[in-house]
Amino acid sequence: MPRPPGHGPGYEIKRQEIIDQAAQLFAKQGYAATGIAEIGQVAGLAKGALYYYIGSKENLLVEIQNRVLNPLLTAARRIAALDEDPVLRLRLLSQTLLELILARLDHIWVYEHDYRHLRGANRTRLLRQRHEFEKIVQDLLVEAMESGAFREMDARLAMLQFLNMHNHTYQWAKPGGGWDAEFLSREYCATLISGFRSPSYDADDLEERVRSFREREGA
Repeated sequence: MPRPPGHGPGYEIKRQEIIDQAAQLFAKQGYAATGIAEIGQVAGLAKGALYYYIGSKENLLVEIQNRVLNPLLTAARRIAALDEDPVLRLRLLSQTLLELILARLDHIWVYEHDYRHLRGANRTRLLRQRHEFEKIVQDLLVEAMESGAFREMDARLAMLQFLNMHNHTYQWAKPGGGWDAEFLSREYCATLISGFRSPSYDADDLEERVRSFREREGA
């Protein structure tokens, strides 16, 4: 939601703080169980002042979903468009997804559990974005099959396996835990690729290719 005309930078700073606080409450209690008065209490604002910043409770849910999907889709589109081996692109996408999950654990909890509370155009837009991300993953898996790197398999089932392994990380990961996104991505992809690959595909140098790519791109 853009800053209304006439509002200074302090308005946006406060609005972002409220979104952070709401994400923490929703992740702890659930969207439906958290009232506007409780959000206002945590934010230190009366109901009228709170609505001045957020417009509605559903707007908070939209903002939390956007914080997950907007950067994820931007990165996924860029990775999908790279002129690189599809298996390498899947590995890069895996790490990008895990970096976002670990950076915003409370947002991911809300994203996974509470999106069904969105209505109308907000729900339609969210589902379209989720489907776009799923299609990017599935298309990369199909590319890997067509290149001979992966064996022939049901592309949708393979996509669901890829996403299920990654998306449930938020359920057990802890802030500042010992396993970072790079480590988890390396381990997840080693497991997935060992099952997905064709007999002729050699994945032994994948991590070296990832390192070379990231050094080249300054990532």
